Amino acid sequence: MSNFNKVLLMGNLTRDPELRYTAGGTAIARFGMAINRMYKAQDGEQKKETCFVDVSMFGRRAEVISEYFSKGSSIFIEGRLRFEQWESQDGQKRNRLSVMAENFEFVGSSQKNNDSSAFAEEKPPMQSEKPVSDNNVSNIDDVPF
Repeated sequence: MSNFNKVLLMGNLTRDPELRYTAGGTAIARFGMAINRMYKAQDGEQKKETCFVDVSMFGRRAEVISEYFSKGSSIFIEGRLRFEQWESQDGQKRNRLSVMAENFEFVGSSQKNNDSSAFAEEKPPMQSEKPVSDNNVSNIDDVPF
């Protein structure tokens, strides 16, 4: 049986990206996203549903996200689901599903530097860069967040 793990999300950042580096020097950006869904209920009323997702990204792309995006910025990401498990300080087992982003695209114009000429002069090379995997990182949990 084959397996496939792919996520495509477009939404807005719920907080500024947090940029940290592993002991080996690999950049990790963590941020939250809100993805809104509009639908019509059975009674005909318009409803809005929001899904909140935690996202992590590695490498040069993480640095670019930290530099150009802030809370409220629109972003399109491509990645995969990741199941995380840990034990809290009070001894309880915790887990969550998050997204490990592998690529992203700028959407709209609500990035940190709202001057569009800044993007025209120095738009980061996203497509030519080799994807960075968390397999290269010894232990993501060792990065303090």
